[in-house]
Amino acid sequence: MTADQPQTEEARRVRRRRVFYIPGYDPIHPRRYRELYRKEGAAQAEISGYEIALAPKRGGGPYGWRVRSVQAGETVEAAVEVLVWSDIVRDSMGASIPETYAQLVRTAWTYIASGALFRLMRLRKGPIIAALYPIFALLAQALAGVLLGWGIAAALLALLPPFPFSALAGLVLGAAVLAVTLRWFRAKDGKFYAYYLMHDYAFTARWGGANPPRLEARMAAFADTIAQALTEDWDEVLVVGHSSGAHLAVSILSDLIRAGRVPATGPALGFLSLGQVVPMVSFLPRATRLRADLAFLGARPELSWVDVTAPGDGCAFALCDPVKVTGVAPPEQFQPLILSAAFTQTLSPERWQALRWRFFRLHFQYLCAFDRPGDYDYFRITAGPQTLAERFRDHPPSKSRIERAANRYTTIA
Repeated sequence: MTADQPQTEEARRVRRRRVFYIPGYDPIHPRRYRELYRKEGAAQAEISGYEIALAPKRGGGPYGWRVRSVQAGETVEAAVEVLVWSDIVRDSMGASIPETYAQLVRTAWTYIASGALFRLMRLRKGPIIAALYPIFALLAQALAGVLLGWGIAAALLALLPPFPFSALAGLVLGAAVLAVTLRWFRAKDGKFYAYYLMHDYAFTARWGGANPPRLEARMAAFADTIAQALTEDWDEVLVVGHSSGAHLAVSILSDLIRAGRVPATGPALGFLSLGQVVPMVSFLPRATRLRADLAFLGARPELSWVDVTAPGDGCAFALCDPVKVTGVAPPEQFQPLILSAAFTQTLSPERWQALRWRFFRLHFQYLCAFDRPGDYDYFRITAGPQTLAERFRDHPPSKSRIERAANRYTTIA
């Protein structure tokens, strides 16, 4: 069901919805998303004047929960499920400290040698700064360890009388201090995020924008789960892709449509991409699959695709049309609808001031409550009585959207 398809008023109402949430590069257990939904949903309901409540999931399958919401006098039941790939993420983060520094070199070379880094800078500088941060942070940590090791070794040797192999002893001591310093920084990465972000970008760069076989297999399993829901008695099946999960969703949904697994008489199919970082992948040489899927999905009537970002989110390619900027837009492209969450307007000045320098928290704001909500409300979309297509049927795209093609690599086969 798409925005250009006629439908009766009754057909536009949603009583039962199935929501599939695809996280980004996140090693944390999916219960984190349930607690976030519970807490922020309650806050948004109080602000916006509707009711929302969570209950445990029934049956097996992916991790999830049930939602019951009353909005504008209408009751909606939703089943929310998280399509988990955190185990793949955790395994990719198992590199040792020397291996992480080797990843730094390979990742930087991949983006610089391919020209992707400089082309991405022409779109948005925020996510490029976020990409460069772990490189400079890890180099700064190494430099701090070298200087500390040199200082301690020099001071200790100055207190001792000259002895054979004193220079070698100083090197050994300095190396030991360096190792201890680097281990300390890694243990504190929950504050610095240098290793986390390095592993994130290295995961993409290692295969040049292609998906590793293990991830492809998981995506196929996700597609099976969504395909099954499309044969069941739901009014809408909504796929939410957040951050890196957005480009996974693009490929999964493209696979479903190509395989004829989206029934014409089934539930409305919606795709909500949030805080997407698609160009970080689609601008790499071997991202042919993703580029083909972007070109394909942007012109398909089987679903409604809405892309929401915000210039205040420095980790996302805000307001960039992922199809057009990648340079693969077909003449008949009409999706996605590019919308701004406009943090500076939808958050009060006090709330914005408290969050504006918390970059990772802002990257998750799309899943949270707004104290000055605008057209975008995650909980109205996932638990309200309108389909995604109907909610944004007549909504104009953001005037500040970026559509210029900036990619060097546009092959799709």
